[in-house]
Amino acid sequence: MDALRFSPQARYLYIGRDGRDVVWSLYNHHANANQSWYDALNETPGRIGPPIEPPPADIRQYWHDWMEREGHPFWPFWENIRSWWQIRDLPNVKLVHFADLKRDMPGEIRRIAEFLQITINEATWETILEQCSFEWMKRNATKSVPLGGSFWDAGAEVFINKGQNGRWKDTLTAEEAAAYEQRAVAELGPECARWLASGER
Repeated sequence: MDALRFSPQARYLYIGRDGRDVVWSLYNHHANANQSWYDALNETPGRIGPPIEPPPADIRQYWHDWMEREGHPFWPFWENIRSWWQIRDLPNVKLVHFADLKRDMPGEIRRIAEFLQITINEATWETILEQCSFEWMKRNATKSVPLGGSFWDAGAEVFINKGQNGRWKDTLTAEEAAAYEQRAVAELGPECARWLASGER
């Protein structure tokens, strides 16, 4: 959050997601990216840190690198979560959880609209739900993916990949999953760690 010029006149939506799901989604974006993507990231003026390089072929190694090096090779994950959790009760900040969007998308859309002070036109409600669905976004990926998907040789559809939680369960051992959960509590405290895992507050 401290990377923003925070303004009381703006409204901020922060989307949280279990770190394990974040890594599995991120790996897809990273593994399928083309040279234009690397150039855009690594040649950004003012960028600090080592260059972003292609990921390892094994997602488990990617996971361990991410855990051991605090969100490697991108942003510091725990610090990012903490910074928004600390201001979660400000009137112009709303935390939204990916799992809640999956569980109750209509309800979350209405809550977000209320927070943003947007009146929903009920005549367009079914269209809103359709165009916020994963299936619609996958079919129309070029409309929502950065630069229409030009950073991925397989196109925009590869960016909008699965939209699922829990894919890590087929890869991580019980010990690895438990180590993540213990780290989350140590980094965030039990209340924030619980919210990050499930959306529950």
